[in-house]
Amino acid sequence: MDRTPRNLQHVLISLLAAGGLVTGGVLSAVPDGEPAADLITTYDAETKARAAALAGPAPITDPGAMALATAAGTGRLDGHGHVHNDPRTKNAISRSGEATAHPDPTTPAQRQASRARVASQRTLAEPRLVKVPLRSKRRAVPESRYAMAGGCYDLGGRPTTFQATGLGSYLLYATDRTFLAASGTDGATFAANPSDAADWTVRRAGRGRFTFTLADGRSLRRASGGFATTSGAASPIALRLTEGCTAFPEVETNVSGRPFGGVTPFQEVRGYVDPHVHGQTHEFLGGRVICSPPFHRYGAAAALVDCPDHQVADGRGALLEDVLAEKTPGTGHDPVGWPTFSYWPNPHSLTHQQVYYKWLERSWRAGLRIHTSLLTENNVLCAIYPLKKNSCDDRDAVRLQAGDMRAMQDYIDAQYGGPGRGWYRIVGDPFEARKVINEGKLAVIMGMETSVPLGCNVQLGRPTCTEEQMLEELAQVRALGVSQMELTNKFDNAFTGVAGDAGTTGTLTNAANFLNTGSFLRMQTCPSTDAPGVEDRLQSPNRGDLPSPPGDQLPDQDAIFGAIWKLFGDTGIQPGPIYPAGPHCNQLGFSPLGEKLLDAMIDQKILFDPDHMSVAGRTAALDYMEQQQAAGRPVGVVSSHSWSTPDAYPRIYRLGGFVAPYAGDSIGFVDKWRQHLGWSDPRFYFGFGFGSDMNGFGAQGDPRGADAADPVTYPFTGLGGVTISQQRSGERVYDINTDGVAHYGLYADWVEDAEHVAGADGPALADDLSRGAEAYLQTWERAWGVAPDSCRNPGLRRSVQAFTRLAAPGTRTRELMRRVGQPWQRLGREFTYCARTSGKERVLMTVRLSGAGTVQVVRRA
Repeated sequence: MDRTPRNLQHVLISLLAAGGLVTGGVLSAVPDGEPAADLITTYDAETKARAAALAGPAPITDPGAMALATAAGTGRLDGHGHVHNDPRTKNAISRSGEATAHPDPTTPAQRQASRARVASQRTLAEPRLVKVPLRSKRRAVPESRYAMAGGCYDLGGRPTTFQATGLGSYLLYATDRTFLAASGTDGATFAANPSDAADWTVRRAGRGRFTFTLADGRSLRRASGGFATTSGAASPIALRLTEGCTAFPEVETNVSGRPFGGVTPFQEVRGYVDPHVHGQTHEFLGGRVICSPPFHRYGAAAALVDCPDHQVADGRGALLEDVLAEKTPGTGHDPVGWPTFSYWPNPHSLTHQQVYYKWLERSWRAGLRIHTSLLTENNVLCAIYPLKKNSCDDRDAVRLQAGDMRAMQDYIDAQYGGPGRGWYRIVGDPFEARKVINEGKLAVIMGMETSVPLGCNVQLGRPTCTEEQMLEELAQVRALGVSQMELTNKFDNAFTGVAGDAGTTGTLTNAANFLNTGSFLRMQTCPSTDAPGVEDRLQSPNRGDLPSPPGDQLPDQDAIFGAIWKLFGDTGIQPGPIYPAGPHCNQLGFSPLGEKLLDAMIDQKILFDPDHMSVAGRTAALDYMEQQQAAGRPVGVVSSHSWSTPDAYPRIYRLGGFVAPYAGDSIGFVDKWRQHLGWSDPRFYFGFGFGSDMNGFGAQGDPRGADAADPVTYPFTGLGGVTISQQRSGERVYDINTDGVAHYGLYADWVEDAEHVAGADGPALADDLSRGAEAYLQTWERAWGVAPDSCRNPGLRRSVQAFTRLAAPGTRTRELMRRVGQPWQRLGREFTYCARTSGKERVLMTVRLSGAGTVQVVRRA
C-alpha cells in the first residue's frame, strides 16, 4: 500500500484536529448536574419550537426550495438567493439542488398529452382482488412446533400465551404477566422479565405433544403442583387450544380486515411502493447511532429503548440527536421509548428507530406491497463517530445488514406460523415479487446505497480497486440478494462524482470527502449551456457568498491548499474551500470503471439508481443506458428519492424506468405528483411511488395541523377496503394531523392525507399510487429481458400468425413474456396483447392461461 504523502498527512492532521475542536465544543455544551425542568418531553413542544425557528435568520442555500416557498407565498430571501423555511428540501421536486422555476424540459403540449394518457390508463379494467387470510386457521391441537405462535394454549392447567422469539422458540406468558422460566439447578418459576432462562425451544414429540428445552440443555418437565427442569431427556407435554390468556404487550397495527391479493399469482398487482427505506440502519455508522433494532426476540419492550448515550444525564447525552434536530447540543429529550413514547418517534428525530417491524406491518396491512430496504454505510462518519461496535468498512456493513434482513424475515415467519408463512418476503426477481404480492404479502427488495460501493474508492484521482475486484464484489452482493443499487451516496468514488450537500452539511461532507479521497469536491460554475436547475449542490464558501476585498480579487485558495495544488497538480485534488459563484457542477463525472460497473449491473439484472450522482456523472450514465437500450440490451432504472435533477426524470421515464419522489410533507408530495404526470412516456405503464428515506437521516412529513382544511378523520378506509384506526404504540396514540409521519406505520395515514390535500384530484392520486407496485414490477421485468408491451409499442407487434405460433399452448408465463413481451393487461387468467394483420395495424389478442400459469388458448379478442 502506498504511503500517504507527507504534506497530505499534515492536512489530514489539521482536519482531524479541527474535528477534535468541534467535538470538544459539542461535548462542552452538555450541562452538568440535574436536568432542568424544561427538558423537552413532547413532540408538541418540538413543533412549536420548530415553527419559531423557521422565522430565524439561518440561511438555506437551496433554490428549488426557494421556488416552492415563493410559489406558496412563504419564501424569504436573505439577499443572495437563500431560502429560510425548508431546511431539508424535502418538498422540492429534486433534493439535489434544482431550481424549480424553470426545470421542466417538456413543452406544455407534451405535458398535457402525458397527463391525458395517464388519465386514460385509469379507465382500464381493474384486476380482481380477493381477501386473503392473515395466517392459517388454528387447530385445537398444534400441527407443528411453529403453529402455536401467538396462540393461547393450556399448559399444565394454565392458559398460556405462546409468544414466538424465533422459529420454534417461545416465551410462555402467563395471565399474571410473568414468564415461565428455569430457576436454580432443576427448578422452574414464573419470572417478571423474559431472559434466556425463559426462552424455550419447542419440538414435536407426537400428535399434540411437545418438548421444551433451553439453550443450556435443561428441559421442562411436569412436577407436583407445576413444573420443574431436568438436564436429562425432555418429557413430552400435551398442548391444546384454550381461552383466557393475557395478550403479550406489543405495538398494535390498528388495521382491521384481511389484506388483499390477486386471483392468480401472475396477474396485474395493486399496492403502494416505497423503493427507498433503510430498514437495518441500527447497524449503520458502527451500530451506535440509530437507537434500537427493528425487532427483538422479546418484543417492543426490549427493542424500543433509547441509546445508552442518550440516557446520560437523564436524556441530555444525545448530542447527535440534538444537532440533527437543530437543537443546541445538550438540550436533551425524554429518553423513555416504550411504552410512553413522549418524545420519539417523531418526524425530526433521526437517531431513533422508525421502522419497527410492527409499524412496517401496519403499512403492509394498509396497502404497501413493495418495500426496498437499502444496505448502507459511510466509512468516514463511522470512523469519526466515537461510539461503535461494528466495522466501518462498507462491504462488512452490507453483509451484516443483509444478514439482519434475513433474520428479520425469519422472526416475522415465526410470528405467523413457520418458515415462509410471514408477510415479509425478500424477493430476488420481478416474477417472484409478483407472486408474493398476489399472495397478499410484502415483496421486500434488497438495495444498496453506500459511499464506497464494492470497496471502490478513489485516492488522489486513482481508483483503489481493479475491474476484476469490482466484478467479484458485485457478484458477491448479487448473491446476497441485492437487486437495486446506487453508485454513490455522499462522496466521490471510483465510479462517479457526487452531487454533494449544501449549506453547513455540505461543508462537513466536503471535508469528509477530502478525508476519504484526498480531494475536496471539484465544484466549478456550471456551463452556461446547462438548463436552469441542472446543477449540483451549492458549496460554501463561494464568491457568490463572500464579497471581494476592495481593489483586490478573492484568491482561489489559501496558502496551504495552494501548496497542495502545486505539489500534486491536477490529480483530482480540489485546491480550496472557496469556490466560484454558483450554480455549481462537480467536474468529476462518470468514470470508465463506472461504465464497466453499469455494464455488469445490466448483465446481473440489478436496477440502477442514479440518485446522488453529480450532474456530469448521471448524464453520462444515462447516456450509456440509452446507448445500451438502443443496442437491444435490457436496462432498468429507478430514481428512488428525489436525488436526481429535473432533466433526468423524463429520460428515466423514456428508458422505461420508475421514479418515486421523496415523500416529505403531503402538500409538497402532491405538487411533485402533478409535475411527474407531465413526464410519463406513452410506451410504458405509469404508476407512482414515494421514497420515504426513513431511518436514513431523512426528515419525515410534518403534520398539517388539527385546524388544517379537510383533515384526516379516523377510522378511514384504506386500499383493498381495510379499516384503519389511529395507531397505538404502548400508551401513545398517533394522529397524522398533529403528529405527522412519526414512524413508518403512519404512511397509511400520510397517503390518506395526501389524497385530502389533492382535493378533486384525490381519486386520481389514489389510483396512481395503487398502480405503483405494478409500474415498478414492469420496469424490473424489462431489466430481466422482457420486451415492453406491443399495444403501447406498435413497432413490437407481430403478425397474428407469428404471435399465435410463439404463444403456443403449454408455454409457461415467464417463457411467454420472454417470447412476446409484456402483456398490455393481465386480468386474472387472461393476458391481452396486440398483433397486426396486413389490413389492420392493431389486433387485440387474448391468451388464456391455466391456474398453474401455462397457455391454454390463444384467440383474437
